[in-house]
Amino acid sequence: MAPLGADTVATAWAALRAHAVAPALRAAVWACLAMSSMLLVEAACMSLISLVAVWLLRWRPQRRYKWEPMAGAAAGCDVEDPAELTDGREFPRVLVQIPMYNEKEVYKLSIGAACALTWPPDRIIIQVLDDSTDPIIKELVELECQDWASKKIDIKYEVRNNRKGYKAGALKKGMEHVYAQQCDFIAIFDADFQPESDFLLKTIPFLVHNPEIALVQARWEFVNYDVCLMTRIQKMSLDYHFKVEQESGSFMHAFFGFNGTAGVWRVSAINQSGGWKDRTTVEDMDLAVRAGLKGWEFLYVGDIRVKSELPSTFKAYRHQQHRWTCGAANLFRKMGWEIATNKGVSIWKKYHLLYSFFFVRRVIAPILTFVLYCVVIPLSAMVPEVTIPVWGLVYIPTAITIMNAIRNPRSLHLMPFWILFENVMSMHRMRAALTGLLETAHANDWVVTEKVGDLVNDDHNVPLLEPLKPTERAERIYIPELLLALYLLICASCDFMFGSRTYYMYIYLQAFAFIVLGFGFVGTKTPCS
Repeated sequence: MAPLGADTVATAWAALRAHAVAPALRAAVWACLAMSSMLLVEAACMSLISLVAVWLLRWRPQRRYKWEPMAGAAAGCDVEDPAELTDGREFPRVLVQIPMYNEKEVYKLSIGAACALTWPPDRIIIQVLDDSTDPIIKELVELECQDWASKKIDIKYEVRNNRKGYKAGALKKGMEHVYAQQCDFIAIFDADFQPESDFLLKTIPFLVHNPEIALVQARWEFVNYDVCLMTRIQKMSLDYHFKVEQESGSFMHAFFGFNGTAGVWRVSAINQSGGWKDRTTVEDMDLAVRAGLKGWEFLYVGDIRVKSELPSTFKAYRHQQHRWTCGAANLFRKMGWEIATNKGVSIWKKYHLLYSFFFVRRVIAPILTFVLYCVVIPLSAMVPEVTIPVWGLVYIPTAITIMNAIRNPRSLHLMPFWILFENVMSMHRMRAALTGLLETAHANDWVVTEKVGDLVNDDHNVPLLEPLKPTERAERIYIPELLLALYLLICASCDFMFGSRTYYMYIYLQAFAFIVLGFGFVGTKTPCS
């Protein structure tokens, strides 16, 4: 048999394009354009609401809800000195929970910050929920608690004989203690969070004077955002989340997803909503949705900030994003019907929960970003029969990028890196979203995010892109990123040599981003390496 010539291969490819590839790709293009329009409308609505609320109406939580300082604090008394308080009972009982797991780098920071909170000492209990499996770390944490107890701080060191339910299981077990059941409110801080001493004095009054509020959520502030390019990009995304998503949800619906830390809950609201559940990896969002369906209101206060740490290694960041994305999609699968049939909330709130909160932001967003920008657009460069309208190819992505840039004006110069990095991460987020929706074997995988703690201040001269050592690189080559980079290079090269479009400029850049992350040239070294 004679070998196939170039003309024969070209003819066969042209026939395949016309009868199979082009129709399927054309359908994918229009599906992506429809989803892009949904995402644009959602982003525009949230941005408009947050801008109107903050800039035009000058809305502040203290203007919408009643807020008065606690009696002792208003009188100028030292609230930590019982002798100066006329009536310490004015202050409700507060439980401060700190769940941790092998947190060698940060346990002192979080425990120290919690013990320094300004509140009458007989009305506050610090509860350290230690699920550590390393006996040395457990001993260190216990000794730290004993040291603070010797300073007359009411601190409890609690351990379990198993890690069932992970963080949700630890929080649930912590609330079963008699002293915890006697508390009115619970403040929760992850092991890397360091609240300011006046955190409770600023948040608790909202709960005391507004019985309809179940949760007061504070904003995160990042102590290591300038360590590398990856942490700078994370800060941009999280700042947008707090400034736009949380702020608009609080203003319009009095509902948003609890961030799992840096918040204060009303104990009665937790109990009425069924307590902590470990059925997904987003136990915080699960509790928030159930409390919202019970009619409770949430309040986000952006003026209150709590120091925290961003994951600085690519491996840690991937694990974190998988847990967040997969858990949210899985929760949508588990609670979608319950939300739709709930009779205790309005149709408007159901619509917000089902369409905006879950479907568009937790399902459409991660799937669309990968399919459109990493699959459909590159493939269309090789299929001239399919044309993507300029409004879907340029105008919508540009509009969404501008809305993000408006809320991150100081990071405008990093927007190109943000776009490329987010497109690479979309591959993991799409896989995680599908894992949660289909509830496959890895739907409940839980990997604790690595922390650095005080080490973050040891060296401020870390480059934006820090390569790994040769001995480390072999273990941290990410094959999926490199395979997709190869696909993008093929598409870009075909468009450059044979196509009439200029997609190759964008596709080459995206391929380069996949190569950089695929070889581990991002983030910092593993803290303990």
